[in-house]
Amino acid sequence: MNELALHILDLAENSVKAGASRIEIRVILSYEDDLLMIEIQDDGCGMSAEFLKKAADPFATTRSERKVGLGLSLVKQVCEMCEGTFRIESKLGEGTLLHLTFRLSHVDRPPTGDLARTMAALVTLFPDGPDFSLTYSEGEKPYVFDTAQIRRILGDVPMNTPQVALWIQSDLRKGLKEAARPRMNKFGGANHHEICS
Repeated sequence: MNELALHILDLAENSVKAGASRIEIRVILSYEDDLLMIEIQDDGCGMSAEFLKKAADPFATTRSERKVGLGLSLVKQVCEMCEGTFRIESKLGEGTLLHLTFRLSHVDRPPTGDLARTMAALVTLFPDGPDFSLTYSEGEKPYVFDTAQIRRILGDVPMNTPQVALWIQSDLRKGLKEAARPRMNKFGGANHHEICS
């Protein structure tokens, strides 16, 4: 996977399979600290202490359709390759928190990718739940997207209705662009972060 947004999609799908009713995704960029942090927290079935010790091992998987689970091991490798950290906290029956960091300026750090498309895909793939939230911050004003709020507004209208899906992706793109901090390029002009492309 060559974008962090694709790792987020894969890891969030793991949370869905773990029976989560709510999945919170936080993406925080700090140019001052040269740090990109991603957290994915769910209220799913969690992991036993024994399984937690080997969760990032590609041969430790709960899937029955295949004997290899690469999602956690791949993202752990990317974190470590980019001078970051990888941490999992989990309690059986309570849920899981993934905490990932990357050195923002590291030459091997994958681009953030298309977060709007990732979140829209999750909502479309799982229109009946769980609820997803995304908090994205590059500076003073974070952008927050939350399907629980959208469901209250929509009432009985399905989340994967084409007009709703288009509106969700449009709102995500607008919100993420507004939260992105313009940076000066080498020619003196402003560039937005790669999530805006």
